[in-house]
Amino acid sequence: MSKHIIPITLFAMAVAGQAYADKDEYRESHGASMPVKNELYQKECGDCHIAYPAELLPARSWEHLMNKLDKHFGENAELSEDNRQALSRYLTENAGDRSRGSPGKLLKSLDRSQTPERITELPYFKKEHREIPARFYEQNPKMKSLSNCEVCHTRAAQGSFAEGEINIPGIGRWED
Repeated sequence: MSKHIIPITLFAMAVAGQAYADKDEYRESHGASMPVKNELYQKECGDCHIAYPAELLPARSWEHLMNKLDKHFGENAELSEDNRQALSRYLTENAGDRSRGSPGKLLKSLDRSQTPERITELPYFKKEHREIPARFYEQNPKMKSLSNCEVCHTRAAQGSFAEGEINIPGIGRWED
């Protein structure tokens, strides 16, 4: 009986290890992120646009964005200093280069010397969206740009950017 325990144990460990690897692979290849659960972030940022999961940008990008809220993409998004500090802390602590696990493909594609202000500037983002004709979003009144993730990624607010959940308004489901 003992001669069978070692092979069974090794098999069980291999299956469990593969399950964890599959989970990481799914996270990276399907864009699963941590849903935003920070109420202040949802309120202050989510009122104007989706509260993007913090892990989609590196900490240096969030620091840069939070330090120039008076010129936030053509808008004045200034906050009280207490709220600015609280949100900066939340965003940088949960940024893609500081959050649990390894950074996803979005950040792995980014050179460490770059500080993107937009998720749409990331090389992996550009690669994943390159096949979508510009007319699908630029001429689409519900979308206007690729930065409106939640319009096509139907579960973006829950942190899911899975390819199988993409539905472009006026076009339909989209898969590479």
